[in-house]
Amino acid sequence: MEAVCGGGEGGWPSLKRHQRATIGPVGTVLIYLVVAVVAAAVMFLVASLVFGRGEELAALPPDATPTWLPDGPIVGDDVRAVRFVQVLRGYRMSEVDWVLQRAAAELDALRARVAELEAQQ
Repeated sequence: MEAVCGGGEGGWPSLKRHQRATIGPVGTVLIYLVVAVVAAAVMFLVASLVFGRGEELAALPPDATPTWLPDGPIVGDDVRAVRFVQVLRGYRMSEVDWVLQRAAAELDALRARVAELEAQQ
């Protein structure tokens, strides 16, 4: 099949119409998907190499806890620094109860000492 551009002898030369192979819209989407997956895999590998596995600390044993209070008197900063292990439904109740009991005992002792000092005056 021939098409003539410009028509006539003074116009453009006649051109043959060539059909191009097309992949269609589904093929285009698949190519974009493959490129996106390859790009994501490359970014993941680069991030893994740069940042490592992210396991800086060994996991705690199941019954261990990072919750800590000093053996002696408790000050405000000790209570502010307390962190509890998070479990499925919030915090581990035994840790919270332990911290509250320690803080309550410390407050009771301090109030008793204040009452004793006030009685001496």
